[in-house]
Amino acid sequence: MPSLDRLLTKPTTALGAVLVAVATLGLAGCATSTGETGPGNAAASAEWDNTFPASDAVSVEKVNFGNRLGITLAGDLYMPKNIDTSVRHPALIVGHPYGGVKEQTSGLYAQQMAERGFVTLAFDASYGGESGGTPRNIASPEAFTEDFSAAVDFLGTHQQVDRDRIGVIGICGSGGFSLAAAAADPRIRALATVSMYDMGRAMRQGLNDTVSEDQRKANLAAAAQQRWAEADGAGPQMVAGTLEELTPQAGAVDREFFDYYRTPRGHHPRATTEFTLTSQPAMNAFFPMTQIEAISPRPLLFVAGENAHSRYFSEDAFARAAEPKQLVIVPGAGHVDLYDRTEIIPFDRLTEFFDQNLA
Repeated sequence: MPSLDRLLTKPTTALGAVLVAVATLGLAGCATSTGETGPGNAAASAEWDNTFPASDAVSVEKVNFGNRLGITLAGDLYMPKNIDTSVRHPALIVGHPYGGVKEQTSGLYAQQMAERGFVTLAFDASYGGESGGTPRNIASPEAFTEDFSAAVDFLGTHQQVDRDRIGVIGICGSGGFSLAAAAADPRIRALATVSMYDMGRAMRQGLNDTVSEDQRKANLAAAAQQRWAEADGAGPQMVAGTLEELTPQAGAVDREFFDYYRTPRGHHPRATTEFTLTSQPAMNAFFPMTQIEAISPRPLLFVAGENAHSRYFSEDAFARAAEPKQLVIVPGAGHVDLYDRTEIIPFDRLTEFFDQNLA
């Protein structure tokens, strides 16, 4: 087997595939994070720098709010311009793909759902984007799960929001984190996931569960050695994310993410392309499906592309979840297609689901 150092920089085996999955699959953003952003910077970037056009029917406000861990999160609050301010409304929290930022996919979904009458919030997860948390580029399943409950706190105290009608859309990696949040937080009244990734399973087992137990142990051993190195004064070692350039050896999944994160289609300079190697043990220990049955009787909707490499995550979660639950397979769609292809994203089905379950 190639050395782990080589796998971290140029993955070519099943272990290499899972290392890529940790930082890319649905997952990582398209530019190296500088680590310079943090709390309070939402106001500083008030000009529109999203990867999709602004809607004339929706107003957007930069907001900040804190989570239970003392981290200040940055968000974009979307609201229909014709909203009736005399009553409180249902609200949706939208979580971005692993390593993404609110100016990409989650913001697009938030704006689209605001056009359909919801108050919506897209936010940057802890340790990334304009949100706080140091050191930067940490992958923390506890923090990423807590962020959703913190968003519920924020929306539930907003004058236009009915705190008893708050739902969540979790996209890609946020799908798994939002499932864990909903299992523990009954204030999330309805949950939809789109192109969902179970990041714990992806870390432990790789895509399609191809990582062996020996490879998983080698991965954890490398992270343990890096902890010793950092305890002795070394700097962090990073797990690489999306390819910086396509090569003939690039696989279909790499090409799919490159087309979004490394091109004008979805590129954003605050997205994260790498996470610390020492984050991997915590991700290995993340099992968001173990309490999925506890979400019942609150409703679940799983949306996945027919041709998505990640489809099995949604199908397995659907099989484990208790009723009421729905599974929508989008014909002809891949994983990343559901990030921004508005002509095939089933927004009408999402609207119907939340209209019925946040009534």
